[in-house]
Amino acid sequence: MASGSLAFILHAHLPFVRHPEHENFLEEDWLFEAISETYLPLLRMMRGLADEGVDFRLTFSLTPTLCAMLRDELLQARYLRHLERLIGLATQEIERNRNDPQLAALSRFYAQFFAEAREFFETTLRRDIVGAFRELQDAGFIEIMASAATHGFLPLLENFPAAQRAQIRIGCDSYREMFGGEARGFWLPECGYCDGLDLLLQEANVRWSVLDTHGLLFAQPRPLHAIYAPCYTPAGPAVFARDRKSNREVWSSESGYPGDPVYRDFYRDVGFDRSDDELRPFLHPPGVRKFTGLKYHRVSERTDEKELYHPAWALAVADEHAEDFFARCLACSRELRALHLESIIVSPFDAELFGHWWFEGPRFLESFLRRAAHQPEELQLTTPAELLAAHPTQQVVRPNPSSWGENGFSSVWLDEQAAWIYPLLHAATRRMIELARQHRATNDPAIERGLRQAARELLLAQASDWAFLIKTRSAPDYAQQRTQDHLTRFQRLAATLANSRVDREFLGECEERANLFPNLNWRYYL
Repeated sequence: MASGSLAFILHAHLPFVRHPEHENFLEEDWLFEAISETYLPLLRMMRGLADEGVDFRLTFSLTPTLCAMLRDELLQARYLRHLERLIGLATQEIERNRNDPQLAALSRFYAQFFAEAREFFETTLRRDIVGAFRELQDAGFIEIMASAATHGFLPLLENFPAAQRAQIRIGCDSYREMFGGEARGFWLPECGYCDGLDLLLQEANVRWSVLDTHGLLFAQPRPLHAIYAPCYTPAGPAVFARDRKSNREVWSSESGYPGDPVYRDFYRDVGFDRSDDELRPFLHPPGVRKFTGLKYHRVSERTDEKELYHPAWALAVADEHAEDFFARCLACSRELRALHLESIIVSPFDAELFGHWWFEGPRFLESFLRRAAHQPEELQLTTPAELLAAHPTQQVVRPNPSSWGENGFSSVWLDEQAAWIYPLLHAATRRMIELARQHRATNDPAIERGLRQAARELLLAQASDWAFLIKTRSAPDYAQQRTQDHLTRFQRLAATLANSRVDREFLGECEERANLFPNLNWRYYL
């Protein structure tokens, strides 16, 4: 270990949203916005640094549901159609704002932003975002972690190790298909940890994962180096702990960098400022107000009276904040060194913070990586796998059950508005295990196909996103409907499978809607 090391981790995840039965579907925009504002800018930034010879290290998790959507030809085509509409809207805005120089300049800025996104996605990357991340990993600049199949919150499946195993092992199988080789790291959804997960991770040949601060800080016995060194679990895999102090500076819109008044305001958007007639040719479904990505205002004060955004000003401030963040990390490392501790600072974030929620985030990260590359002797950028390879001897502890987010464990997913989900999931899980046992010796292709789809529906119902969207009221109706739809389809499939039959027409409809995990191994439920 260098005198001080830093692991910067970006968790890229979206729930599986794909609706071929509709020509336009509002929630598919979640993916399209993240592609334009986060994944493409981050890839462009990292490829640029690599081409310049800047030595950087980042760690990513790209969840199986996200990768499945990024590789889906239907969604790729719809994304390009989405970009064409936004380019058309920006072009209309240029004309509309022709008598206001600053607004006209911002309109041209967005027309160029979306045109460059189209060119980079279709021509440079040939629509293969997953492959572009894989190339960066193969070149040694990033490490990509595996994650659970559908981002199920594993502590609330604690009484069903077979369900936890299926989430973990199918996630690792997906990683192998997407990125080749075995995953060394595994992102636990919501950093959710409970007793027994270390055994299942070891079974999947996982070497390390990340916990929230209290997951390691309150381990037994207490870690000698608190959160600034990894520890091994009794079953073997190592755990690293999130450093909340450094996290807060980067993600908090209240006390952190993204709240700076110079940065672009997320919520003020042309999609809510223009009339229905002006927006009708460019927004689908018609009449639905939604974010377009054309945002003319900066954070300013927290009122509707916002000042206009200046991209150059914002980029300069992002550079200043990157310098400040490096200085803070360096000061923490020096403080630990004064205590004679070799240390690692682990800073994990939702990847979508960088670009989507915080438009200048990719510039901040680029500036930080450049700064760190100039002073590696005091603060070394690393990945958890690199650190463990260099320092294989670590303390063994039993981690504390924990998660990140509100109240630090399961309260988000057991909120009174969403608590109805888990008894239904548990009942379906019992039935899936029973079906796997009933058909353990089958070699009937139709039965196996039905079992794979039943498992897909159960896995998709288990996604932690649905309870989160209900709790936060971000999209409660959609989340509730998705949970119910997957469980209903599961029960219908299970009813026929229990009688060793398959409704082929219904099965085909289910497979068309949920076309992920083509080689799903249902025997993990045994």
